[in-house]
Amino acid sequence: MWQSSPPGSIYDYIRVASFSIGPDGLIEQWSSRAAGLFGMSSTEAIGRDPVEAFMPAELRSDGHRRVGEILDGKEWTGLVPFRMPGEGGAHGVAEVYVMPSLTGRGERAALCIVVDVRALRRIETDLAASQAIFGQSPFGFVLFGTDFAVVRANQRFATVFGGAADDHRGRTVDDYLPRAEADRLSATLKRVLETGESVTDLQLVGPAPGGTERRHWSMNLYRVHSGAGRPVGVAGLATDVTRRHIAAREAASARRNLALLNEASARIGNSLDLETTARELLDVAVPGFCDLATVDLYQGLLTGEEAAPGSWAPAHRESAGGSAELRRVAHASAVADALPTAVAGSGPPGPGDLPPALGSVHRFPFGSPCAIALGSGRVEDVPGDEMGFVQSTLAVPMVAHDTVVGLVQFSRTKGSEPFGERDRALATELAARAAVCIDNARLYRREHERALILQRSLLPPGDPEAAGLDIACRYLPGNTATEVGGDWFDVIELPGHRTALVVGDVMGRGLRAAVAMGELRTAVRTLALLDLEPAEVLSALDEVARGLGSPGGGERSEGLGGSGGAQWPSRAAQKSREADLSEVYLATCVYAVYDPVTRRCTFANAGHLPPAVVEPGMPARLIDVPPGMPLGVGGEPFEEVEVELSENALLTLYTDGLVESRDQPLDEGLDALRAVLTGPQMELEDACDHVLSTLDTRHGEDDIALLMARIQGLPEEAVGDWTLPREPRSVGRARELARSQLVAWDLDDLVDTTELLVSELVTNALRYGEGEIRLRLLRDRTLVCEVWDAGLVQPRRRRARDTDEGGRGLQLVGLLSAAWGSRRTPRGKTVWFELALPDGAPAAELSVEQLLSMY
Repeated sequence: MWQSSPPGSIYDYIRVASFSIGPDGLIEQWSSRAAGLFGMSSTEAIGRDPVEAFMPAELRSDGHRRVGEILDGKEWTGLVPFRMPGEGGAHGVAEVYVMPSLTGRGERAALCIVVDVRALRRIETDLAASQAIFGQSPFGFVLFGTDFAVVRANQRFATVFGGAADDHRGRTVDDYLPRAEADRLSATLKRVLETGESVTDLQLVGPAPGGTERRHWSMNLYRVHSGAGRPVGVAGLATDVTRRHIAAREAASARRNLALLNEASARIGNSLDLETTARELLDVAVPGFCDLATVDLYQGLLTGEEAAPGSWAPAHRESAGGSAELRRVAHASAVADALPTAVAGSGPPGPGDLPPALGSVHRFPFGSPCAIALGSGRVEDVPGDEMGFVQSTLAVPMVAHDTVVGLVQFSRTKGSEPFGERDRALATELAARAAVCIDNARLYRREHERALILQRSLLPPGDPEAAGLDIACRYLPGNTATEVGGDWFDVIELPGHRTALVVGDVMGRGLRAAVAMGELRTAVRTLALLDLEPAEVLSALDEVARGLGSPGGGERSEGLGGSGGAQWPSRAAQKSREADLSEVYLATCVYAVYDPVTRRCTFANAGHLPPAVVEPGMPARLIDVPPGMPLGVGGEPFEEVEVELSENALLTLYTDGLVESRDQPLDEGLDALRAVLTGPQMELEDACDHVLSTLDTRHGEDDIALLMARIQGLPEEAVGDWTLPREPRSVGRARELARSQLVAWDLDDLVDTTELLVSELVTNALRYGEGEIRLRLLRDRTLVCEVWDAGLVQPRRRRARDTDEGGRGLQLVGLLSAAWGSRRTPRGKTVWFELALPDGAPAAELSVEQLLSMY
């Protein structure tokens, strides 16, 4: 039996040998293993005394005694030192088990079993180490046989999967894992057994037998061989890595959340449009945070109401009719065809229910999670749909500055990880960031609309009319992505059928710029009615602009004390002045006065772009008006340029938004403007549209103001102009000239009134003026009479005393004329009055009260 053991058996490891001793005490049989153990062949060993052959000399006497006892029938087991025969033979210790035996003739003999003690101790050590590794390992250790059934498992493995270690013998992977994971592990075991290639960190997922908690294991597999190298199975070392997986998942989730918040900071709020901001939120959330998402904003917020009904206080509870009206402004889906059935928006959908369509106005039903979330200002969980598509939904109110502006719903489909507490916090943060941006966009839009309303209210209404001019104008505000600017234009009628044309631009944007524009426009109109020269108008306007940036609107906000003496400004006023220094307003402006009688236009420029003019048959050119400093800088005088314009010439005033943008230098824009204006002559309204549609204005970057005027001029027959000597008879002559001219113009109804008023003005010129007198009558939309003289003293209307014989002339002029006034000229002054042309109705007569008011 010993010799028939296959190579590589356990006997080879423990080095077991046998031999027998005959009745004479000599070796009678010698096995092959004995020959291998002692290095002596059977021919050399048979017939020899084993004590003399193998034992040292000092032990031989005791050895002979032991052999005698054995042959007397006594068993013996012990350690026996031995020496290999021959010189230099190796020494060793053998464990010998001697069993008495009988020969065929009944004689006593012995059978000896010999084990090399050194090999035995080595095997004991190996077994102890193997047992320590297998039995005392903190990891689950399992050995699968070649049929992939469990051959052996350690106690740690049994602790995880239940029962004692021996109870797992014969089990298969199907007893431990779900079908999919079991099939994957079986395929891996087969591959390891066939190829011998080890597998490390095989991830397996599933509940432990009898449990429901989802566990994660990491398994290392390698093939096990016998001593002869034959595969006997696959060993597996399994480690429960559930906690590590959870920690890694939480760390990955934290990194993902931080990345999402960082992305949200960069992508949400880049636009001041409400709907765009809502879409930016979903671009961040889908698919990085959820599979489906929708955004609903209060309808009142979108329509510009100051407060949406029932939305501005988080403590608000939904009414019996449900939530206030909302509009679905955005939705997104990472799953094809999922949105129509996935997010109903009001709780578990009923059969046939569909969510609100994009752009539709709707309400969330009373008591639904979404209505509760809107009313409470807290995140609510929405149950999944009955079809089993949506696994988890969060209804998150969008709260900004204690104001609920809408609701965002985040949903995850089946197969995705459900929302946790960390996800709820992230959803709240994403919604809050978007809500602040949406509220800012709402506030900006409100300010933008107010500024636009203010700006448009300050512009000339309708199509302005002027004597000798055909006028067309356009104002294009910046779009909602930019702020309202301070561009403006104006057409102001001046005495003598003259017209002031104004175009200006306040630097800056927003409501403040629009307000500053309104103040400057009002100041321009006031200064224009004083009939100052263009350079004087701009100089006075410069003072006004500098006053806009100081407290109280002036250079000195406080000057007089309560006692009537001068005082220093208070500390509060000083701080207010210092705080407002940054609000100094600068503006550019071009101011032109056109006289239709002479077709001359006088320009003054305060840092504005030069006007353009197109003479008939000529290319467009820019009028060389010296560009003074912008309004608000101060310290520099303004120059005037007078230009005579041809009949049908086209004059164009504009702001920089027409010719300058980020992508187009100013010089290129001016060249493009000249090229457009040089084209064929067309109707003025069409010309305005042609300029705006042809030029690359990049509209939306800046406001655009465009004022175009076709020069017509008053015909010669509409002007009466005479010079009178400085003598009393000139009064009568003036009446005769006025009567003749009015009769020639078929204005007989105005003859009497005109004669009376002309007589008063010429008389005053003779009495208080100097030099020769000039009388001029102008007929256009009204009748204007002007009396010129070289005196510098301006007429002043006063109330005459009861005893005065005169002093009532200007009162009479004021009562009988539609308007009157005086203005300075380079060589004196001009006093004028204006009468409305008759419309066929009888002229209104002065009342008794009006007549008595002169006395």
